[in-house]
Amino acid sequence: PAPGYFAKCKQHRRCLVRSLVTCDSAYGNTAKVAESIGAALRTFGSVSVKQVGEVAQDDLKGLDLLIIGSPTQGGRPTESTRQFIDSLPQELLPRMRIAIFDTRLEETKQKLPLRVLMKTIGYAAPKMAESIQRKGGTVSPQPEGFVVNDKEGPLKVGELDRAGAWAAQLATASS
Repeated sequence: PAPGYFAKCKQHRRCLVRSLVTCDSAYGNTAKVAESIGAALRTFGSVSVKQVGEVAQDDLKGLDLLIIGSPTQGGRPTESTRQFIDSLPQELLPRMRIAIFDTRLEETKQKLPLRVLMKTIGYAAPKMAESIQRKGGTVSPQPEGFVVNDKEGPLKVGELDRAGAWAAQLATASS
């Protein structure tokens, strides 16, 4: 465990023994969010950060926390992310905490036609959470969205800090 691990466990009464942050990333922004989440979680235990295509079934065994991220593309997660969620062993899902995030455009900054479309089709994270829940998993807290300024980025200023703070809240929340 990282330095200060046991002191933080005692202080927060919640310890992560093992967590995995995995994502797909079209332009690198979602990967940056995943890395920021992973860096924040290292204070609380061991963490791996991997692309969804790099995760082996053995990586999922014994996890305390699984965090899955995807860019929003056409209101949905990427195909690689959908395939990863579909491949998750159903028997493992009830044994771990699962959190979901996506990267997305900021709705209020878009022109009216795109805002209407975004309201209609939604974002990737809620759809990912629904897929996990259909398989018997529980997503907690509610899925989170991190904002990119344009399709290819960059991330909105402050989003990486917000991602780290979100991860710390996940680590210290009771299951």
